[in-house]
Amino acid sequence: MAASTVCESPVAVPSPAVGGITHGRFTISTHLGKEDDSETIYCLPDPTNDSMSVSSLTQNSTFCLRTFGYNTLDAVPNYQHYSKTQMPGEDKRTRPSLADLRCYMMIRCMLNIWGVILYLRLSWITAQAGIALTWLIIIMSVIVTSITGLSISAISTNGKVKSGGTYFLISRSLGPELGGSIGLIFAFANAVAVSMHTVGFAETVKDLLVEYNATIMDPTNDIRIIGVITVTVLLGISLAGMEWEAKAQVGFFFVIMVSFANYIVGTFIPASKEKQAKGFFNYRAEIFAQNLLPCWQSDASFFGMFSIFFPSATGILAGANISGDLKDPAVAIPKGTLSAIFWTAVSYLVISATIGSCVVRDASGSLNDTVLVAPADCEGIACGYGWNFTECAQAGTCTYGLINYYQTMSLVSGFAPLITAGIFGATLSSALACLVSAPKVFQCLCQDNLYPGIGFFGKGYGKNNEPIYSYLLTYAIAIGFILIAELNMIAPIISNFFLCSYALINFSCFHASVTNSPGWRPSFKYFNKWASLFCAVVSVVIMFLLMWWAALIAIGIVAVLLAYALYKKPAVNWGSSVQAGSYKMALIYSMGLNEVEDHIKNYRPQCLVLTGPPNFRPALVDIVGAFTKNHSLMVCGNVLIGPHKEKVPGVTSNGHTKWLTKRKIKSFYAGVVADDLRSGTQMLMQAVGLGRMKPNVLVMGFKRNWQSDHPQNVDNYIGIIYDSFDLNYGVCMMRMKQGLDISRMTQAHVDSSTAVTQQASTVFQSEQGKKTIDIYWLFDDGGLTLLIPYLLTRKKRWRNCKVRVFVGGQINRMDEEKKAMITLLNKFRLGFHEVHVLPDINENPRPEHLKRFEDLIAPYRLNDGFKDETIVKELRKDCPWKISDEDIKNSRTKSLRQVRVNEILLDYSRDAALIVVTMPVARKDKCPSTLYLAWLETLSQDLRPPVILIRGNQENVLTFYCQ
Repeated sequence: MAASTVCESPVAVPSPAVGGITHGRFTISTHLGKEDDSETIYCLPDPTNDSMSVSSLTQNSTFCLRTFGYNTLDAVPNYQHYSKTQMPGEDKRTRPSLADLRCYMMIRCMLNIWGVILYLRLSWITAQAGIALTWLIIIMSVIVTSITGLSISAISTNGKVKSGGTYFLISRSLGPELGGSIGLIFAFANAVAVSMHTVGFAETVKDLLVEYNATIMDPTNDIRIIGVITVTVLLGISLAGMEWEAKAQVGFFFVIMVSFANYIVGTFIPASKEKQAKGFFNYRAEIFAQNLLPCWQSDASFFGMFSIFFPSATGILAGANISGDLKDPAVAIPKGTLSAIFWTAVSYLVISATIGSCVVRDASGSLNDTVLVAPADCEGIACGYGWNFTECAQAGTCTYGLINYYQTMSLVSGFAPLITAGIFGATLSSALACLVSAPKVFQCLCQDNLYPGIGFFGKGYGKNNEPIYSYLLTYAIAIGFILIAELNMIAPIISNFFLCSYALINFSCFHASVTNSPGWRPSFKYFNKWASLFCAVVSVVIMFLLMWWAALIAIGIVAVLLAYALYKKPAVNWGSSVQAGSYKMALIYSMGLNEVEDHIKNYRPQCLVLTGPPNFRPALVDIVGAFTKNHSLMVCGNVLIGPHKEKVPGVTSNGHTKWLTKRKIKSFYAGVVADDLRSGTQMLMQAVGLGRMKPNVLVMGFKRNWQSDHPQNVDNYIGIIYDSFDLNYGVCMMRMKQGLDISRMTQAHVDSSTAVTQQASTVFQSEQGKKTIDIYWLFDDGGLTLLIPYLLTRKKRWRNCKVRVFVGGQINRMDEEKKAMITLLNKFRLGFHEVHVLPDINENPRPEHLKRFEDLIAPYRLNDGFKDETIVKELRKDCPWKISDEDIKNSRTKSLRQVRVNEILLDYSRDAALIVVTMPVARKDKCPSTLYLAWLETLSQDLRPPVILIRGNQENVLTFYCQ
């Protein structure tokens, strides 16, 4: 209900403007928004004024690689870009072309796709799975990555993507709940990827040491030692600065391309005796035919090979990770990502086919295994080329050949050191990229404050806001996996986590599309929502086919983090597709309800609660929220009295909603401005709701101390009940015990609302200890008097309370009436089994209580017995709340009933936790408002427990029929 007074908003006094012209309360400078396109892709700090000074542009010759605190090829504006002349002693400076930027985008993706798997495991996978199944593995990976690339292109072109790579894409699309969980997984996957690339580098170095008989300890420990040293050096480089990283990527790309050309040339160079001893015989149709089909060894399987190969496809996320660097991401990301997928897929297919056509599976490497004529027991196609590798093949001791030697690409190439250089370039560049991206993504996640206890890792240091502690955490994770020292064990783990990321990316694209939100307007149009959904499902299925336990762990982590985020509800609003989907589903179901007729079985008390500002009446909000939460509609209504142009300070709609959310009350808030309480409530009752989702029960607090209030206010107050009956509403009125006056709180109580809330909670907790809810179902109102207490007992707070039902009856028919009521309650299936018949309800009340009632109504009596009829009519017109002698006479029986019921309540329910009583009904224009309120006052007077007065609209809300 509305507060009795409404405070005016204080007039804002404009602050003196600093450095700007003052217009009212704002300066011009406050209206000028900063261009946010310059923000870093990894949540780096905003640029300082000095970073854009002319001196800084001219003095720093490498500034073209840095734009507002992060690395980029895209250059900042510069005088020399437009000048036809050049300064003496300086080179002419030019900006990169759009083609350069697009090429850089493709290069980053290709470098991340070409990595350790290409050089060190593709040949081994080809030997195990055969050329045919290897091609199938590659094609499957390409299908997943291509559809994911289309989804990434759509999401990243639906507005500016500033930071956090995949985490940013998913969190801003699907919301903080799923975005936060996948952000942690993606950061962890990148940290593990550091170890995979580092182990690949260490394995190559170990092989070189073995070649020259220069081992450190043993092969496994050598990988661990070299890996730890390498990742430590990479950490130092990352912390020292990455200004050269952009140019270095181009350099690495050049080295890899040279190594590819070297490999292709090597396949045509006639094999020497040394290479033939190791299984290389140039292109041979017999070798191709033999290697076309699989030859599984060491418990290998198709999906086992897929799990090892798939990490090579994870580089497609490199484009999204640098979207903040790109001048035109709508063009660069799709073209760069899809071009990278195409060309790398071609390279994988070509290398798999060529190496499978040149190298046999098993070879000894010994020059002594040559034969002039193959003996009868010689096995393998190498016998036809003058080599007998039968002995080592049967014993399983061959150290060379496609299935035994990981460095087969070096063997085939024209100049092996170039392949080694390619391996070093691919592994180190990928490891360095992952070592940088994992901490940055984790830093963004920490800065979003989605989870407790991780803000420590988001703290940045230095001019580039480097997350030192996130670097150290990534370093520790990488060290832990490097100590495994087995690439074939690390790769499947990464596959599961990246597949989980791909599934979420595709689902993000599908969900954003299917919700049809007006905000979903990606510049990239060449995607299909159903293809995205298909790829999301396929990604999850492949996760379980690869390593079911790792898939369960990944999904379990997502589920736990999702549950936490849903429970805590982070205070962020990113306009996610989940919000759009919630709106769409709510709209569809709300419209669908219009097509369904009401039925008693589906009746729910949908409550309009006259709370005023909800924090003014916490007990009223709590009791209604207890039986409507997650079951039916609750709307907190507030009527502001008077033609106010401004809202009351501190009680804005947003503030009320936050208070309700903090108190875990599932309720809407609605406020209206009206001339008086009654007209405002009429507006609420007629306007609040949507279709079938419309209140059908009016809930209000009892107007305490109404005797001291103006009778006109009393008339308006009771008029609300009359209006409710006219609009076919049920009515529920709550009266707290003496000493807790919640119904007449005013604006002055705002600051003490917390104390009132605590007091109200204490009252309910102490009442619950008595374990009884007493229901006085005195009149058949349709069953609402029974239904609301039943809904309360379904809540944990009231579940252990014993329910007693009291009904009126005659002393000579007590047993029959009790049995009849028990039978009825059993048919209702409410679980109420204790019934008490009140045979003395029709007795006359005690004289002292009757005298108290007469004193209560005395100030409102018209006393018209000896007055002129004209004067009486005038008084009735001016004061409709006045009680005439005729009203007293006509309502005598009803008045006596209320006094008597109060005596019964005091006798039977003095120690109850809650009393629920059927509210008496008064006839409009036949019962003055003061008399009716006197009945309610008398009925609930002197009762210690809270009292709820309920009156249904005489329509059934309970049934014992199944249809």
